[in-house]
Amino acid sequence: MKLISFKTDNTDKVGVLNGNKIVEIKSSMEEAIKSSDNDDFEILCSHNFEDVIINSPILPSKIVCVGLNYTDHAKELDMELPDEPVIFIKPSTAVIGHKNNIIYPKCSTHVDYEVELGIVISNEAYQVKSEDALEHIAGYTVINDVTARDLQEKDVQWTRAKSFDTFAPIGPCIETELDPMHQNISLWLNSDLKQNSNTKNMIFNVFELVEFISHIMTLKTGDIISTGTPPGVGSMDIGDVVKAEVEDIGVLENLMKDS
Repeated sequence: MKLISFKTDNTDKVGVLNGNKIVEIKSSMEEAIKSSDNDDFEILCSHNFEDVIINSPILPSKIVCVGLNYTDHAKELDMELPDEPVIFIKPSTAVIGHKNNIIYPKCSTHVDYEVELGIVISNEAYQVKSEDALEHIAGYTVINDVTARDLQEKDVQWTRAKSFDTFAPIGPCIETELDPMHQNISLWLNSDLKQNSNTKNMIFNVFELVEFISHIMTLKTGDIISTGTPPGVGSMDIGDVVKAEVEDIGVLENLMKDS
């Protein structure tokens, strides 16, 4: 099931995406991702996907991101595989949705794309074991971990480079049923395929990441774990259209705009 957040008549709504149709349901997204029985949703009406504004599927309290989590990416960079996940946080103020614009910061001259699979937390998770992680996962989404690479290299630590407003496009939906271990993951810059891999190449899988991170901090309903990017990371320029895709979720599209 693909849960989607959208807006019509200046009102935020929640629905289920089915092809090109959105079936509106009587529920908040937080209620929907916590529900154990999605068949109980009250159906209100339907909309065409093209006729509504697509929001980020959820506004997390935090996005916990993982660096260097693909074996093929580590090989590309000629780096040793990490012994444990390297994590950092993006703020909720960086979040935008499908077809929203990424804004190029005036203080940067090198902004990169990074397609990633996002884990959406369903209910509070603290010190969860990997074998129990699925009980705390509502589903999965697509994330573009936009990064001001020149600032990342300048600052050494990553907070500024990763945290600009609009630097966390998320969407277009939350897929509640997929195999996170075998998903093709790719990114197009304009018409050029730049990233192309599979989540089977992750160093730490989604369940191991939930265990590791939940032993550091409490994960709240709606929080997102961004699971790292495959090889092929590169820069975006003003006017570029970037399309990030995970096989069974869909395409997240954004335009880079001048500030």
